[in-house]
Amino acid sequence: MGYRVGIDVGGTFTDLICVTPDGQVVLDKTPTTLDDQSIGVMDGLGQLAGRFGVGLEELCEQLDILVHGTTTADNSMIEMNGAPVGLLVTEGHRDEIEMRRVHKEQIWDPSYPPPPPIARRRARIPVPQRHAYDGEELLPLDEDAVRVGVRRLAKLGCSSIAVMYLFSFVNPEHELRTREIIREEFPGAEHISLSHEVMARGPEFERVSTTLVNAYVAPRIARYVTNLSEKLRRAGYRGQLLIMQSTGGVMPPEYVARRAVSLLGSGPTGGVMGATVAARAADAPDFVAVDMGGTSFDLCLVRDCRPQIKTDWNWRYRYYIGMPMVDVQSVGAGGGSIARVRQGALLVGPESAGSNPGPVCYGRGGERPTVTDADAVLGYLPVEGFAAGRMTLDVDAARSAIARDVGEPLRLDVTAAAWGIERIVNANMANATRKVLAGYGADPRQLAMIAYGGNGPVHAWAIAAELGIGRVIVPKTAPAFSALGVLVADYVVDVMRSYVVPLSQVDLERLRALMRDVDEEVTKELEPAGLAPAAIHADLYVQMAYAGQNFDMSVPVPEGTELGEAGLLDLAERFHDLHEADRGFAFRNQQPLVRGVRLTARGYTPKPDHLGEAGTVTDPSRAVLGSRAAFFGDGFVDTPVFDGGALGVGAEIAGPALVQEPFTVVVVPPGSTCRLAPHLGYELTVT
Repeated sequence: MGYRVGIDVGGTFTDLICVTPDGQVVLDKTPTTLDDQSIGVMDGLGQLAGRFGVGLEELCEQLDILVHGTTTADNSMIEMNGAPVGLLVTEGHRDEIEMRRVHKEQIWDPSYPPPPPIARRRARIPVPQRHAYDGEELLPLDEDAVRVGVRRLAKLGCSSIAVMYLFSFVNPEHELRTREIIREEFPGAEHISLSHEVMARGPEFERVSTTLVNAYVAPRIARYVTNLSEKLRRAGYRGQLLIMQSTGGVMPPEYVARRAVSLLGSGPTGGVMGATVAARAADAPDFVAVDMGGTSFDLCLVRDCRPQIKTDWNWRYRYYIGMPMVDVQSVGAGGGSIARVRQGALLVGPESAGSNPGPVCYGRGGERPTVTDADAVLGYLPVEGFAAGRMTLDVDAARSAIARDVGEPLRLDVTAAAWGIERIVNANMANATRKVLAGYGADPRQLAMIAYGGNGPVHAWAIAAELGIGRVIVPKTAPAFSALGVLVADYVVDVMRSYVVPLSQVDLERLRALMRDVDEEVTKELEPAGLAPAAIHADLYVQMAYAGQNFDMSVPVPEGTELGEAGLLDLAERFHDLHEADRGFAFRNQQPLVRGVRLTARGYTPKPDHLGEAGTVTDPSRAVLGSRAAFFGDGFVDTPVFDGGALGVGAEIAGPALVQEPFTVVVVPPGSTCRLAPHLGYELTVT
């Protein structure tokens, strides 16, 4: 067995986790190169190679697998710099994307602007054609109109084309023919997104929105993945590059190229998947996962070690994404979040200093104070030996920036100003967590917290205290936990076929044929992975809804293709029960509609035996590095500093204390305790 590497590209750092042939878990970080993320990835692999005493080529030749979570799709949507997109759409539905199902983020502000258009109105071409809900052709495809429209889009400079025809998810013939015409008329088109391939179900707004986003981000994703793959090949890597998806699974580039939209939020999703592995080891099935990095704060509620997955009403960057996504919510609160005073109020984030220039204390040219600068001024971070000894923090520069931009406008001394930054960012994160938990009816006092990311261990105690959470788990690999998450993720394929009909009118043979069809497609998609049949688990569902509902539910079908007439009646009861449990009501006297068939398959991948490396010292007094003054709200306290790398399982520390790991610090406030548990996570008991 060779090396296995997981990589997560964040807004500030690119994190790497490597499981060596002998089972050792090694983490590393390198600054993210935003202009070309592949440079940072290759730099990180070079750093890992240096730690193992080998060259980059030698390491790549010994790699068994490389799994990657990327923010390329998210960056395209944040910066709105994706490909120029044109849309071919059923005549009469040209402005479906503008209507947005009457959804408006600020309902009390009539002047609130719409989102920036992915496809301008002049680049949305209506095409005469029509299918009925059952797939019957009502109006043939006007091929001449398609040809004229494609030529117009080429002249407008569109390089990526989306196609959305009504009920193409039932009968895709018109969309498939349109793709052929596009290739004839516009061979230089970078990408073509067909709505029935991106989102194989209705309704039309959800489908056109998802298809447009896919067409918008796909060319950049394809260029990035191709560029990275070529660099890896030149370096000697001969294995398969796997990409993390927002569903919590991984798939090869060929799969995600068709559904690039599935990469939105893939990095934070990786962290959640890693947190579920840590939670099982810590016997903490119900928890909230919080990831504080350099740019954002991501959180997700997990129950019974299963992340909450949203299948409906997923909005990302003001566009609807019609596919299942792990429900990770983000706010602009990270170590690089900039603090400023506006109209007498102290604001922190969402603007970030990023990795370049970064916080003032990094000494890279940053001039505006950040959360990391406040952490340094308050004594939480080491001046010498920061970032595994690669950096020395300039605390005096951080003090000057905080005093100038926060202290003077608010007439506060530098300590009070830094503490104000700390309190504001902690309150922002606690409020965001509280809002998500309230949406699911979850009581934070009944949950554990798993904190990770480079800044998560520094701020976890304060967030937990705000929420009333008593148990906080900080994994040893917390600074690169999203990278670990993508490494332990499984292959996941989610396939749908539509069939819209009242339950009483279901053609059983057609339903079974659709079930066989999705099974064949899943088998084809997983075939390159070379997984043994025993390593694949598949769940079959029938999509059902009440008449008039826009969103359907996945109802399990354990009978599979053996489903019979009696099974259909039982299917109705399962749907009613599921609807009542999930949405609080059921109309048991109503006949539900069948909307289609869905198959989700998971191909299990190897997991590391442990989630970090522990030392041998169980008496904390033997691991003391010294002390420094740290501020916890009531004056500076002389606080002992412990070497986290030396601490062994069972070591217990009473606060106040600072436990230094290579890329983070676990802050233990006064009155709290910290113990290194057998699952190789620090467990904080927060009062």
